Amino acid sequence: MDNAMLNTRTQHGEFVLTTNGNVLIARLSGSWNEEAARAYAAAFREQANALGEARWGHLVLLDEWQLGVPEIAPVIEELVHWCIGNGLIRAAQVYSPSLLKRLQLDDMISDHQDDYQRRAFATLPEALAWLDEGGFRPATALDDLLRA
Repeated sequence: MDNAMLNTRTQHGEFVLTTNGNVLIARLSGSWNEEAARAYAAAFREQANALGEARWGHLVLLDEWQLGVPEIAPVIEELVHWCIGNGLIRAAQVYSPSLLKRLQLDDMISDHQDDYQRRAFATLPEALAWLDEGGFRPATALDDLLRA
């Protein structure tokens, strides 16, 4: 068997990232495999570095995300540690109530550590208000693509 064939895996799952003010915004969709998580982590680090902020917030829209395989957990856990070490203070997750999403997210992502806090919200306005309380706000109106 050709080893090249064994190593060709296709990314399953999509994401869109943008920065707005001192907030990094993500919209996740589909069922994620490890390749999607790795692509997201690389793109996320690039966007976070481009923020140029010592302290920043994160808004992630998860209604279209359909969970991920267990192999994404170490990739996301390492990304979360990197984010906290590189200025992430507040992370707001927006999704309709879902026990499965909550369980998978809670398993991979800390709720708090030092100055960092994470919370889940059912609506975008609630999430934006919580981010704003911490001093993290988009500088302009959110793009239509990122609206929940």
